[in-house]
Amino acid sequence: MTHPSARIIGAVMAALWLVASALAQDKYPSRPIRMIVPYPPGGSTDPTARAFAAWLSEALGQQVVVDNRPGAGATIGHGLGAKATPDGYTILLGTSGGLATGPALASKLPYDPVRDFAPIGLAVYTPFLLVVYPKLPAANLKDFIAFSKAQPDGINFASVGVGTPNHLGGELLKVMAGFKFVHVPYKGGGPAVVDLIAGRAQALFGGIPYTGPQVKAGRLRAIAIGHPKRVSGWPEVPAIAESLPGFSNTTWYGLLAPAGTPKTVVDRINAEMRKAVANPEFIRQLEAIGLEPASSSPAEFHDMIRTELKRWTQVIRQAGITAESAQ
Repeated sequence: MTHPSARIIGAVMAALWLVASALAQDKYPSRPIRMIVPYPPGGSTDPTARAFAAWLSEALGQQVVVDNRPGAGATIGHGLGAKATPDGYTILLGTSGGLATGPALASKLPYDPVRDFAPIGLAVYTPFLLVVYPKLPAANLKDFIAFSKAQPDGINFASVGVGTPNHLGGELLKVMAGFKFVHVPYKGGGPAVVDLIAGRAQALFGGIPYTGPQVKAGRLRAIAIGHPKRVSGWPEVPAIAESLPGFSNTTWYGLLAPAGTPKTVVDRINAEMRKAVANPEFIRQLEAIGLEPASSSPAEFHDMIRTELKRWTQVIRQAGITAESAQ
């Protein structure tokens, strides 16, 4: 039988532990926070991450350091985020590529997009422009499809990695329009754009932050947008859905922490994210580079990941795409 004094001591120790934990959480953060970005600089994830990192650094009183970890269609960075210590000092800028399309295509990943993360909140939507090498004889989507169908070996269609929304948007377009292409994956939007400008690839679905400036400079041509409808910043660019009803390919980014991260930490960062996307200057900063600010609760972001994973799994199955055929 346990002595009464031992039970009292145990109860006191447990209470002290709870108080210490609460005090530690109240002091969060007490040191810099790492934000993993699963792509290299030069795409649309990097400016998104740096905008939110700057806001959070000021709001939380600790530096939020961006750590670019590209590769394997964003799955390397997501895997690192999933396996990090769940103490609130490592967060991830998760993408639809790493949380929905990649897992929908690949059978083996080093993480589970639903079970291994504590979603914090949705951050932005990034509409994809369909851009082509400017010397391609294609002024619009109809011309592009006709040109692609006329190439016996298929055009070179670039992407930022196998299983990314950029890649699977191309696969969906190929199936719906009935042409062939050779998939050429890169480690990010920056390297893909370099080869597209040089003519080593002919087409790419890319975020406006890194394709838009090249279009305006005349180095690339925008012939359509994957968003379900035209966007305000590019009203002259038609949505693919205008020609191919039902087509939709828009990526999204949000912040996540490893599963097991304290709810108080998740809720605190979510609250600051909501303040950011309600701030007019922060909104202008994102919209100026082609991003659409968004927000959600942690639970809503969790449900969105599950819904998008299911949607892209169905698209892949209906299109007959496999990880092997997509290489």
